[in-house]
Amino acid sequence: MAILDRFKLDGRTALVTGGGQGIGQAFCFALGEAGAKVAVVDINLPAAEETAGLCEKRGISAIAVKTDVTNEDDVRKMVKAVIDKWGFLTIGVNNAGMGVWRAALEQDFGEWRKILSLNLDSVFLCARHEAREMEKKGYGKIINTASMSAHISNTPQNQCAYNASKAGVLHLTRSLAAEWAPKNIRVNSISPGYTKTMLVEKLLETPEGKTMLPKWLEKIPMNRMASVEDLQGAAVYLASEASDYATGTDIIVDGGYCCW
Repeated sequence: MAILDRFKLDGRTALVTGGGQGIGQAFCFALGEAGAKVAVVDINLPAAEETAGLCEKRGISAIAVKTDVTNEDDVRKMVKAVIDKWGFLTIGVNNAGMGVWRAALEQDFGEWRKILSLNLDSVFLCARHEAREMEKKGYGKIINTASMSAHISNTPQNQCAYNASKAGVLHLTRSLAAEWAPKNIRVNSISPGYTKTMLVEKLLETPEGKTMLPKWLEKIPMNRMASVEDLQGAAVYLASEASDYATGTDIIVDGGYCCW
């Protein structure tokens, strides 16, 4: 098969959690434009429906699925929605997450647990239910959104809960990759650097955020934040046949931040 053909996702089905906006929305567009049918999963149904509508305008077959990815029953229904619509699941992108800037001594345990639940527990729940369906077909691709914060401790902001959760995603990815390789299910992750999403842009408009941006940029060799489009190529590669021998790997897309 020609190399470019190996990147095509024709005949595949995908779900993307946190697909209603930002990085997740960009992943929905990328996978769909490469040929996959896409379930846009989000706890915010109007956002999921809007993204699904934008997918349809691009010629992508898409559905919107409202899901609380921290609730196992919801996760089970999420996967069932894909099976009911298309009959099988090929690609699971576990992208939903959150971050909070908070000093460790000021962070209450409830907030810590909320971040760990959404960023790490949900990845385990989603991956497990995705894998159960993929096992039936003897093939599947699971892509988890980690972060460069899984590799380094960012400065100057304090975000120990986020960093710890993403480090957990990284090692969970490796563990599941080793466990499920005999099932022909590949599990990999993408670690974005600072990315210009709507949520990040709002943070950067705050007094605290305005002090962050120049400090971030001076540590990025490429001297700019990522756009969501900068992450799409990694997602298509990991979802496609071109990466069939890659499992347990993490692709850092950070403009060189982790090179220092």
